[in-house]
Amino acid sequence: MSWDASAGPAAAPADRAAARHRRALVQRELTRVREAAAAWRTGLAALLVGMVGFGLVKGRSDIRGLAAPYDVLVGCSLLAALATGAAGAFLLLRAAHGRPAATAVQQTPPGRLAWGEEALDHVETLRAARSLTTGVVLTVLCAVALTVAVAISWYGPDRSVPALEVVTPDGTFCGTSRGITDGGLRLRARTGEVTVHLDDVRTLRAVDSCAHRDDPDN
Repeated sequence: MSWDASAGPAAAPADRAAARHRRALVQRELTRVREAAAAWRTGLAALLVGMVGFGLVKGRSDIRGLAAPYDVLVGCSLLAALATGAAGAFLLLRAAHGRPAATAVQQTPPGRLAWGEEALDHVETLRAARSLTTGVVLTVLCAVALTVAVAISWYGPDRSVPALEVVTPDGTFCGTSRGITDGGLRLRARTGEVTVHLDDVRTLRAVDSCAHRDDPDN
């Protein structure tokens, strides 16, 4: 079976204008994606820096004071934030600046046409756009993980510390034990550290919390 190729109808001015417009878009599409990636990178970086700074200033400084399993949840959230943030930053840099590699020289066998510069730029544009989209999603997930970690560290319950309630002729004292010195039991109460002489102790018992006990007045 054979076929003959012949010239088609002449292009109208509108066709030539559309072709020039499409060519201009293709020539600048990689630059537009790179510029968009740089803008997204800057904005998301500012968002994460603000969130981290706010969390450090307002958040809990030591998660060891959290009750289980909230301390583990904070650690897992921070680990997820680190992983997604690192991956998102890499992809955003990849989209904004390209791969950290030298340009490969095309090796085409005889009889095959080599890809033109516009075709290669279009392939790189598609890769950069995918990297940009994935990087934005991962960075947003990083922000969510940081928010979860800060929220748990703020509102998570404190680790319970055993307390002692001591009844003496002078009143009732409640607090955590700080040790015994010179025959006196040192307690860390809400009003400060107090020392109760063991000879004056009437009753001594362990309690879960001193929240509803007045130190010297009960």
